Amino acid sequence: MAGRKDDVISMSLTVVNSLLKKYNVDPKLIGRLEVGSETVIDKSKSIKTWLMQIFEKSGNTDIEGVDSSNACYGGTAALLNCVNWVESNSWDGRYGLVVCTDSAVYAEGPARPTGGAAAIAMLIGPNAPISFESKYRASHMAHVYDFYKPDLASEYPVVDGKLSQTCYLMALDSCYRQFCNKYEKIVGKPFSISDAEYFVFHSPYNKLVQKSFARLYYNDFMRNCSSIDDDAKEKLQPFSNLTGEESYQSRDLEKTSQQVAKHLYDIKVQPSTLLPKQIGNMYTASLYAALASVLYNKHDSLDGQRIVMFSYGSGLTSTMFSLRLNNGQHPFSLSNITSVLGVTEKLQSRHETLPEKFVDTLKLMEHRYGAKDFETSRDTSLLPPGTFYLTHVDSMYRRFYDQKPAEETTGGKAKCCNGFANGH
Repeated sequence: MAGRKDDVISMSLTVVNSLLKKYNVDPKLIGRLEVGSETVIDKSKSIKTWLMQIFEKSGNTDIEGVDSSNACYGGTAALLNCVNWVESNSWDGRYGLVVCTDSAVYAEGPARPTGGAAAIAMLIGPNAPISFESKYRASHMAHVYDFYKPDLASEYPVVDGKLSQTCYLMALDSCYRQFCNKYEKIVGKPFSISDAEYFVFHSPYNKLVQKSFARLYYNDFMRNCSSIDDDAKEKLQPFSNLTGEESYQSRDLEKTSQQVAKHLYDIKVQPSTLLPKQIGNMYTASLYAALASVLYNKHDSLDGQRIVMFSYGSGLTSTMFSLRLNNGQHPFSLSNITSVLGVTEKLQSRHETLPEKFVDTLKLMEHRYGAKDFETSRDTSLLPPGTFYLTHVDSMYRRFYDQKPAEETTGGKAKCCNGFANGH
């Protein structure tokens, strides 16, 4: 949860600064910077412009890119923009940099406990240990009101929970169907869940991730894939004649498909769930925190393996894409990326707070949302060295930030997964 001195800008400054320092990347080597976020600080000034403070110091103002916004999908849009840039004739040989940053907060009600906050920075360039299989990419876009933020005076969304879950699964089905078709055209054989070692899903909450993998398993059953064993086929057979709409509403199908997929879920999905479970919903950062969880849990056995990613943003936008991993070279080796992430240390260094204090913090954030002419507390004792934080907002709504002295090179916040390298 972003607190009294935290916001999406301070978290972004922290992770970008951390990535550049920990991987010893010269700021002049960044040629494109894209930010994905749905947390609106300013309706005309992109978060990217605040991050330019880091690069202006080195004399680098020649950096393309701005913010991408569409619910939880903005980070993926930013990532694909940077990857496409590196693969294009416009690429000038420098790195791309992607930042996903959000504070997921909700009004009082059942959704509030699912909220979290995070920022993640990803470096995009050639010869990376995480590469895109760009031919295997499928999207599904549609118009729907499942989760949206129409009240510009409030940070809280309007949510139709049941509709949002159905839209998510419909988008997943559509993307998977197209993904499989493209794979078969290129490779000459059907794709099934056995053709990827891991599946990583956007994670508003973990039960939806479980339902999502079970849905892919059901799709493979309906496509008569050889990866589905006879026992599972027998259990799923009663659901083979359901229409699409009926299948989304069937609790029996949901329960049965999760049961028969459980053994593969534990292998192919569970390693991605550590950070989403520990932090909560992170909006644009959610999918990439889940990817970081796979790196953390399996970094010593990922060479040559495939990870299928599913990104979803309400409204709605979605893409399924494929990554291929190799061990890489220092400092961009998988082992060093895992070390830099410092997942264990960050999780252990978090500070517990009472629910009442959490509610008080949200009330203060409500009061300050869109406000001007205020200062934050001068107490930085809970902030790790090197962390950026909001100091004040002046009478013209201008925001000012400072950085806690880097007594140690620890970077980042316990609630952030600080800068890991990624790319084409």
